[in-house]
Amino acid sequence: MKFEAIYFDGVVNKKRRVSLTFGPTLEICEDGAVLSAWSYADVRRVPAPADLMRLRAIGAAQLAHLDIRDGDTQREVERQCPKLADDAAHDGSTLKIVAWSLAATASIVGLVWFGVPFAADRLAPLVPLSWENRIGEVAERQMRQMFDGKNCTTPKGSAALVKLSKRLQDASGLRVAATIEALSEKTPNAFALPGGKVFVLAGLLEKAQSQDEILGVLAHELGHLQNRDHLRRIIADGGTAYLFGLLFGDVAGGGAVVFAGKTLLNAANSREAEARADAFAAQTLARLGRPAKPMGELLLRVTGKEKDGFLTILHDHPLSEDRLAKLSAADKATADPVLTDDEWKALKTLCD
Repeated sequence: MKFEAIYFDGVVNKKRRVSLTFGPTLEICEDGAVLSAWSYADVRRVPAPADLMRLRAIGAAQLAHLDIRDGDTQREVERQCPKLADDAAHDGSTLKIVAWSLAATASIVGLVWFGVPFAADRLAPLVPLSWENRIGEVAERQMRQMFDGKNCTTPKGSAALVKLSKRLQDASGLRVAATIEALSEKTPNAFALPGGKVFVLAGLLEKAQSQDEILGVLAHELGHLQNRDHLRRIIADGGTAYLFGLLFGDVAGGGAVVFAGKTLLNAANSREAEARADAFAAQTLARLGRPAKPMGELLLRVTGKEKDGFLTILHDHPLSEDRLAKLSAADKATADPVLTDDEWKALKTLCD
């Protein structure tokens, strides 16, 4: 008769399908290799659901155990192991294991939720600018492989973009100079890369109805550069992945759990970063005497209403409606537009 079980070795949180051999000892085998051998006198029952027999062995790794569902295998174990009835004496140690496991889980979750963002905030400013530039160069190469769009270089449109960039950077007080480029990609988006590169895509220029909308979005991206948010995200992602891997190990489905956990936590951290970049943009625009509300209007036009969307907790940006409301508060223009009407038309058609 073939006796089968599920085995955890207590070292790696990995489920193994094993076969049991009842010889001089209880041998736990996987693909013909003996993983462990337990003395029958050392085998004890561990509390488990009604249809499951869970066993451990005195002297084995503390968390090592067997899970047996097959009735014939359970009966053979009961016949061979004389001290399964001595389980009550070990309930206390089981409760201790459960309590320590829960405490360890809570500690790791606490580190992920509070410790990793705190560490990222403290470490990011210490990273040399030369390292950040190299990261940006790698990211740009990958980005250009993803997008088919080429740089937009229409003379008048490029001149308008340079003018916009200079006025923004003069008002923002960036720690390092940034370069703003346009790509002929139809996705309505703009993004910054570590090291000082900002890209605005043709799709966003097409969606924009005024220069203040583009001005606000570019000011927002400069905020990410000023706050070194990309480095914070890289550090936080690495720390979060390590801690979740430590918590869940290599169990079946563990990858999905890790991904879901990272998504929730990174979304929360990203919303904070986006809010900081919005605040930076509003301050920069105020120095230019231009309103921040148009930026929120453009974002809402791109994303649509999100209040009733599915699983809004997973959004890694604040909801567009909320951003528009905050950017609209006490907002007014006190200076002339940065670009003339002709310059704005040239910028909007830069990638045509």
